Formats: sequence, structure tokens, C-alpha cells
Amino acid sequence: MRALGPGSVSSLLKAILDVVRWALFISAGAITVALFVVMLLSFRPDLLNAPILTDQLDLHGAPLGPFLIAALVGADLYVGGATLIVEGLRRIFQTLIAGDPFHPDNVQRLQLIAGTLAGLELGRYVFVPALNLISHDEIHRHAVRGVSLTTWFSVLVIVVLAEVFREGARLRREAELTI
Repeated sequence: MRALGPGSVSSLLKAILDVVRWALFISAGAITVALFVVMLLSFRPDLLNAPILTDQLDLHGAPLGPFLIAALVGADLYVGGATLIVEGLRRIFQTLIAGDPFHPDNVQRLQLIAGTLAGLELGRYVFVPALNLISHDEIHRHAVRGVSLTTWFSVLVIVVLAEVFREGARLRREAELTI
């Protein structure tokens, strides 16, 4: 099977990204609706006093309204970041399907993906400890235990790929000027 052009692996991957994009849109909408519901319920704190007990989380006696609002805002931001990444990938795969992998816009798309991925990781370093402070409990003991080498390696790889695409676009421009 071919990697580029119509009917290629790129076409299949773009179709998968299309489905993921719609799932992210639906998720963002559901999270936003839940956020508004929790904000409305926060005017009646007696409705939000039930303890939440799971194997990783014990929110008995914690201020549940502010915790849920913060958690839903964080989830909405995370889904928004994931949507930016998926949208950038979709547009890159569109150029691959068109047979134009070194399209100049792909450089900015890859940089946006790298920046968004880095932002999501940095947000994790700030957001989870903030939730821990609000809930007075450790939410996910492994969530901020250290630097995610996989994430930062991925960011670096994407930055390098952006530069490779920049060089490919430059070479293509030069070739087009050659008579």
C-alpha cells in the first residue's frame, strides 16, 4: 500500500483523525455542559457534599464544587489541546494525500503540534498539584511524579521534523525556480 496520495495509508489515517476530531468536539461540548451544571449546582452547596470514593481518590469532606469546576476546566483545556493537535495532523495528512508532503504550511503545523504538546505537559505540572491542594488529597500519585521523558522526546522529534519539512519546502522552491 502506498504512503502518499488518494487511497493510501495517509487517507486511512486522515479518516481516523476525522473521527477522533468529532469525538473530541463532542467531548468538549459534554465537558462544557457539565461545567455549567456544576457551576449552577455550586449555588446549592448541599447538593455537592456527597463524598467521592474510588481506589485513587477520596474526596470525603473536600470542597467538591471548586474541585469539580477546576477538574472540568482542566479537562476542557486538555481536550482543546488534543483538538489542536488532531487538527494539525489532519491538515498535514491532507497535504500528504494531495502528494505534497513538503507544503510550506506543514512547518507551522508541526510547530503548533509541538508547542501544544509541550503546553499540555507543562499544564500537567501545574494543574494536578493545584487539584491536590483543592481536594486536600493526592489525586493521582503518579501524575506529577516527574518529567515525562516520552512527552519531551516527542516534542523534540516533532521540532526536528518541522525543520526537516522546512528544508524540504526550501529545496522544492529551489527546484521550481530551476529551468
